[in-house]
Amino acid sequence: MQERKNDRPVAIRLSGVKKRYKLGQIGGATLNEELQSWWARVRGKEDPNLPIGMDQRLVGKTFMALNGIDLTVYQGEALGIIGGNGAGKSTMLKLLSRVTAPTEGEIDIYGRITSMLEVGTGFNGEMTGRENIYMNGAILGMTKAEIDEKMEQIIDFSEVREFIDTPVKRYSSGMFVKLAFSVAAHLDSEIMIMDEVLAVGDMAFQKKCLDKMRSAATVQGRTVLYVSHNMSTIRKLCDRCIVLDKGRIIFDGDVEEAIAIYSRNLYDQWSEEQTTFDLTKTAGRAVYASHMALLTRLELLNKERAIYSVGEPLQLRIQVEAKRAYPNLRLRMEIRYEDETPVGTMPMVSLGAFQSGETRDFTITFSPAHLIEGKYRVVMVLFEIDEFGNSFDQDTLLNAFMFKLEASEKIVWDQSNWGHIRFPDAGVTPLDQPK
Repeated sequence: MQERKNDRPVAIRLSGVKKRYKLGQIGGATLNEELQSWWARVRGKEDPNLPIGMDQRLVGKTFMALNGIDLTVYQGEALGIIGGNGAGKSTMLKLLSRVTAPTEGEIDIYGRITSMLEVGTGFNGEMTGRENIYMNGAILGMTKAEIDEKMEQIIDFSEVREFIDTPVKRYSSGMFVKLAFSVAAHLDSEIMIMDEVLAVGDMAFQKKCLDKMRSAATVQGRTVLYVSHNMSTIRKLCDRCIVLDKGRIIFDGDVEEAIAIYSRNLYDQWSEEQTTFDLTKTAGRAVYASHMALLTRLELLNKERAIYSVGEPLQLRIQVEAKRAYPNLRLRMEIRYEDETPVGTMPMVSLGAFQSGETRDFTITFSPAHLIEGKYRVVMVLFEIDEFGNSFDQDTLLNAFMFKLEASEKIVWDQSNWGHIRFPDAGVTPLDQPK
């Protein structure tokens, strides 16, 4: 008999699930990288092609992406899945979506699944948007009549009606995500699995997607699994959250507790002594960007430690490499407080034109003049805007660098109620003199 909790049946159960990848197999990287990795292993050195922090999960010549996962998700739950890059989040979703199979353990799924794991997953670029809708519906076992009944809802929600009969290979990443999400949200399935790809869409569409997923769970009784580095969206959507770390679940329960544990782990790995960063080796590079332009190096200028006084300007030196020509490459910097709430964004720094293969350095100065004391994480995004105003992410560093602000004036600041910005004191002019 299928297990139930509070009259809700089980939707997904994982028991002792492990996923092991063999290292050094041809096809895992370029031939040059394979030789580099092999030579490092021969000498007993760290593999130069592994993301930072991965060596501690090596078992012989294998890597444990997941290392013993036990999890039960009930119908109608909205489950958040958070953790650092390389924690195993995407691997878990691929197992649940049957993209790959577990090495050990059992996975029981009660219902049909629609998923968005990466931009373009499940779509054929040569087919039109409409044809891809039919294909995805057919994969779920729906008839043409059932898909026709949903077609107008899908097209309206996707906001790409004008291009629905255009091959999707010509879509921008934002258009792709809009259509893919609309398909996943409206076709008949009991379980929705969403990875970080929603970050590609514009803010209005992200809100519409979150509202739709929340409605799917609370009104339609569908099960939603949602992976994101954006804690505000986790808070808005999920009623339960797990934290993954090094292939294991280290917490399962309340959303706010999960976010606190995730944030604590993230900042525990931060060293205030580090002021120079080789960004080619970061594990925090988002998969959904095109990577035709890359942030390759970052330095905090004139600092021996990543600690600043409140009001002190931050001076950065960044290096950018372009793999193709750009008429105007732009940079956006997003700042998040140590509890992972967004603080603010510097939306558009113009870096100018690039030739194909060109590498350039820039100095950027900005002042977090009114931020309260505490620790902050900076997300950096390279992007371009086409002649129609569409934005295309070229590179996204989810954890470009961290810094700490210290205040000389000690005030017990209630950031949970007061926010992360202290406005300048208001000027007061008495209008009535005492008699």
